Amino acid sequence: MTTSSTSPAQSSGTFRIGGDLEVNRLGYGTMQLTGPGVWGPPKDHDEAIRVLKRAVELGVNFFDTADSYGPYVAEELLKEALHPYGDDVVIATKAGLTRTGPNEWPPVGRPEYLRQQAEMSLRRLGLERIDLFQLHRIDAKVPLEDQVGELKKLQDEGKIRHIGLSEVTVDEVKAAQQIATIVTVQNLYNLQKRDAEELLDWSEEQGIGFIPWFPLATGGLTGEDSPLSEVAERKQATPAQIALAWLLKRSPVMLPIPGTSSVAHLEDNLQGATIELTDDEFAELSKLGS
Repeated sequence: MTTSSTSPAQSSGTFRIGGDLEVNRLGYGTMQLTGPGVWGPPKDHDEAIRVLKRAVELGVNFFDTADSYGPYVAEELLKEALHPYGDDVVIATKAGLTRTGPNEWPPVGRPEYLRQQAEMSLRRLGLERIDLFQLHRIDAKVPLEDQVGELKKLQDEGKIRHIGLSEVTVDEVKAAQQIATIVTVQNLYNLQKRDAEELLDWSEEQGIGFIPWFPLATGGLTGEDSPLSEVAERKQATPAQIALAWLLKRSPVMLPIPGTSSVAHLEDNLQGATIELTDDEFAELSKLGS
């Protein structure tokens, strides 16, 4: 028997990506498994493998990665830790950024590059089809129809199942939808920074999954007099857990992917899915941030 304490990610509820790919809403993002500047291997390889295996044990079945994390390192770790994947495990990856060094991410959206990266991700992950393939950034130097159009070709060939976008506006998603069906968007969003609010509300109306990256940015919101700290104390929880609980309550299409390189932090984060905020607590927290 699984319970919220033994499988906390299940407490987050489920969402069907593209209407047919059911995942537990609280997932895991792999960016922090790499070295400094998202460059090179993890500081502790064995712990990275333990984190991924433990995530599955705790009910996580949605893993977000990218070819540029490392580069390639995060995808290789996923395969090493989890392949052959369980029937319910969904791997989402991305292409469209290249790496010229630590913390450097120039966009490259040429169709032949996106195809190459998709083929290499398939090989690195040990998959015949990628469940969710996301354009990591729209490259302003390449027509949008060429970028999304290439992903549509890969989809038609059976190499990817669903298409997502990252760091986009509502108008950009609408334009992309003229070319292919877009089932998820992934933008920076957290309790402190909510510039993507319009996109989130629109995504909810459309039934599009919204993946907030950097979901745990609570710096500046904690402290003795902060409502975040007060609610956390009241709930006997950490501020990070409350920030995740707020995200999950904010919208039924929200798919947070907190990342960490530590099993202890992973276990702590996932308990956020078991916390139920009252409407008053949610409203109190919503006054924070931008």
